[in-house]
Amino acid sequence: MARVRVLPESARSPGRQVTESALSLAHRMPRLVLEARRVAANLAHGLHGRRRAGIGESFWQFRPFVAGEAAQRIDWRRSGRDDRLYVREREWETAQTLWVWIDRSASMGYASDLAQAPKIERAIVLGFALASCFVEAGEKVGMLGLMAPRATRRIAETMAQTLVADRFSLEEDLPPSAPIAPQHEAILISDFLSPARDIAAMVEGISSRGARGHLVMIVDPVEETFPFQGQAVLHDLEDGLSLRIGDAEAWGRVYRERIEQHRAKLLEVTRRRGWTLTIHRTDRPASEAALRLMTLVSTARGTVMGGR
Repeated sequence: MARVRVLPESARSPGRQVTESALSLAHRMPRLVLEARRVAANLAHGLHGRRRAGIGESFWQFRPFVAGEAAQRIDWRRSGRDDRLYVREREWETAQTLWVWIDRSASMGYASDLAQAPKIERAIVLGFALASCFVEAGEKVGMLGLMAPRATRRIAETMAQTLVADRFSLEEDLPPSAPIAPQHEAILISDFLSPARDIAAMVEGISSRGARGHLVMIVDPVEETFPFQGQAVLHDLEDGLSLRIGDAEAWGRVYRERIEQHRAKLLEVTRRRGWTLTIHRTDRPASEAALRLMTLVSTARGTVMGGR
């Protein structure tokens, strides 16, 4: 029989200074940032960069001066350190903006002994890892409702600090539905247990100006299979309600059918707007979901993502 646990509110509130909970996510944030960096580093192998020289404001690289080029392109400071002439190249400004949102509501504190990590930890690691990969590929990354897009190489740490300072999103199980620009993209990470109509309204709101998006559904293995028998007590972590059932096995069959119906509705919601739906189980490595998301984004843009 699988055992489950629910992380306390303090474990969903990075930076909340509480001494009564050794599970505080704030205390574990450095480890999660490191885990995200490890996942991002693994993804970088075998992926090809798409940054190139061109017209823009950001420095890209120095390269040797070629005969016939205009002399004003020479970077004399860099050339003065060597016996060769160098040109300062700037990056072609094709950088796009990616928005990330991470659900930290009560249901994300769920974890069973079949999972590699609680849902909230997996969501944070996945979000930070994706942000790091996209920044390395020349993107800007922001957090919906929390942080303006940035291109810092310390994006994981910056996002962690943003969550540390945020005390108002712990009860929000869906992101703000404000529209984002057509050339922007959203990655929303949650268990998406809200009613399908609410999720549909949120997707419509964010994409109303033509932006693309991706839903990443984080699922604990027990939530998906419901491997219980006999009597059981079910708890609604969002509303605080409880339900005692006498035949968990029979109830589980109905539960699994409703889960499939819910996912079918979400798939229709995403298809209608040209979005994607990824289901990630917490008994699988985070790198699997991260690689899938990078591939989906690259395919949608007709580009190849990669590091510098």
